[in-house]
Amino acid sequence: MAGPGQSVGLRAQRPTGQVRNGPIVTCGLSYNGCMAQPPSTLPPRDTVQLQHWMARLLRRAHRVGERGEIPVAAVLLDQRGRCVGWGSNRRERHNDPLGHAELQALQQGARLLGDWRFNACTLVVTLEPCPMCAGALVQARVGRVVFGAADPKRGALGGCLDLANHSSAHHHMEVMGGVLAQQASEQLSDWFRRRRGQS
Repeated sequence: MAGPGQSVGLRAQRPTGQVRNGPIVTCGLSYNGCMAQPPSTLPPRDTVQLQHWMARLLRRAHRVGERGEIPVAAVLLDQRGRCVGWGSNRRERHNDPLGHAELQALQQGARLLGDWRFNACTLVVTLEPCPMCAGALVQARVGRVVFGAADPKRGALGGCLDLANHSSAHHHMEVMGGVLAQQASEQLSDWFRRRRGQS
């Protein structure tokens, strides 16, 4: 296990997000140990990096949509910009009412880091989080949330309400919307259009 001030060893692996008698593997990287104490400060915004991750998420969301799920995908990044959790919608496939992309990424990140607090982490997601997910992000103390498409009907980080700045919030996240917004919005619109055409 890495101690304070020591780096966590990484090596390329197939992304599984599961523990298999050894290092924890997720997002194509493997942690040979756990972070003894997560960093407490967010890194500066890196727009190029965020666009890179959003583009990857949109490709992943497209594959999810082909399986009949609403095409939403998320990634949780640590302070160095490394993926510590992936997620995509899986409510239909698993009959799971909590099967939203953001919750999957948080659960995977908590298992990987051995902590439920993500003060120095950034969650990137293709669609503005709903009230359930936005509440979970506040509870998990996520430092920054970045989303692509805004959701004026159901979005809870500035759409129909803003839980990040609500008087009940004990933790205030930095929120950044609109990263590759047009591509993200078009992907969702196209998916819903096809679904309506099939019914």
